[in-house]
Amino acid sequence: MSKSDRIESLKVKHAELEAALRREELRPHPDDAACHRLKREKLAVKDEMMRMAEAP
Repeated sequence: MSKSDRIESLKVKHAELEAALRREELRPHPDDAACHRLKREKLAVKDEMMRMAEAP
């Protein structure tokens, strides 16, 4: 997998996590633990995207 392909797949994963987080937050009684987990995963994906973009 090329670097640009990996970054693109990370962007898709980030968008999926964002959508899941929004769905959870819109529920009548959102699960705080699930929201926290989704936010951590989203941040980890974003961090990896940034590392990949900065790498030569």
